[in-house]
Amino acid sequence: MKLEALLDQYGAAHQDPRNKFCHKVGIPLIIVSIIGLFVTWGATWAWVLFGLGWVFQFVGHAFERTWPEFMRNPIFLFVGPLYFVRELRRRRSKSP
Repeated sequence: MKLEALLDQYGAAHQDPRNKFCHKVGIPLIIVSIIGLFVTWGATWAWVLFGLGWVFQFVGHAFERTWPEFMRNPIFLFVGPLYFVRELRRRRSKSP
């Protein structure tokens, strides 16, 4: 499956505004925590951010009433952050 199709599938699975908000918070927390874990392995703050990020993800999907896409296909663990970056770029390109 091509990346654009995966990104579209990911977007279609995230329609509830509360879920979108949870992902806007959760995905950056997870990304920052993973970077933190590589830089300072075992740092408590990084593990806390990692766990908190995942809590946001699952709370969002409770609002959506669906399982996260990665439960069906693990590739979506990478598609989620790519989708997040794509949306940031789209918003920035629309800003004056």
